[in-house]
Amino acid sequence: MASRRVAPSIANPEPVLATAPEAGEFRTHELTLPEEASGLRFDQALARSLPQYSRAALQAWIASGAVRVAGRELRGKDRVHGGEQVRINVRLAEQTRLAPEALPLAIVYRDRALFIIDKPAGLVVHPGAGNPRHTLQNALLAADPKLALVPRSGLVHRLDKDTSGLLIVARTPEAHTALAAALAQHTITREYLALCTGVLSGGGTIREPIGRHRTQRTRMAVRPGGRAAVTHYRIERRFAAHTLLRVTLETGRTHQIRVHLAHAGFPLVGDALYGGRRRIPRGCPPELRAELAAFPRQALHAARLKFAHPLSGRALEFASPLPADMERLLVALETAER
Repeated sequence: MASRRVAPSIANPEPVLATAPEAGEFRTHELTLPEEASGLRFDQALARSLPQYSRAALQAWIASGAVRVAGRELRGKDRVHGGEQVRINVRLAEQTRLAPEALPLAIVYRDRALFIIDKPAGLVVHPGAGNPRHTLQNALLAADPKLALVPRSGLVHRLDKDTSGLLIVARTPEAHTALAAALAQHTITREYLALCTGVLSGGGTIREPIGRHRTQRTRMAVRPGGRAAVTHYRIERRFAAHTLLRVTLETGRTHQIRVHLAHAGFPLVGDALYGGRRRIPRGCPPELRAELAAFPRQALHAARLKFAHPLSGRALEFASPLPADMERLLVALETAER
């Protein structure tokens, strides 16, 4: 199981920014609308020329008078001919009012465009009901206050509270837009290690739609009318009553790996929400029984990320070693096999 001990593959010593944005950053853009924009609405043409900003943001800037064409204002619905000279002077609005909190963060890579975070199990990503503070988002705002100018404080994707591993954080609106587009186009590889209950015969793909459970609103479920969800898996190691899987996501639905594997009859070890009563194999040694009974969370770790840098296009790849709790459990499983 040597693959479990891979260190982050890239590091960068650039210091974390420590200056807070006061009322937002100014941005200026000067551009010429292309000839192929002829006949489009002004807001549509602008969105094609500036894909790093959301359509809603561009429409708000047009309405505020921050966007001028040859020195005059156009409405978003006005048609363009192509070739117009556009100048934008705008202050980026803060995206969040969350309070920064100086919590410990494992930042395994940083540059001007992004962070890679190695999240521990137990850390909530976004504030929400029951978790208003002490989240990864609060910690990110303390690490780089300018993330207040980026949607979701720069978070491009998320992990469940009790899932450990790697997350991408964009540090500018432009990087966030590019990374969100890469995620939607399936060009970001997200690979997980998952320990499930039961012995699978081989790898495969689960293609089942996922939606909110009809009666239990904290749960997701495979159901008709849900959003398309695709999970690929291959076997990393079989044990007597468990299987360690290497899982990649083609889509990113809430609880996707947990829901798909439970639906297939192989719930994650420790997953109380989707696995039901904890399963202890009959006749397993006392040491393994104790580890299985005490394991505090779903056995899921975001182990590897691979994607193109949002600004330079340079290929990036990161790996995170298994955390101590999953490592102990796998050692107990391996010991029981001897």
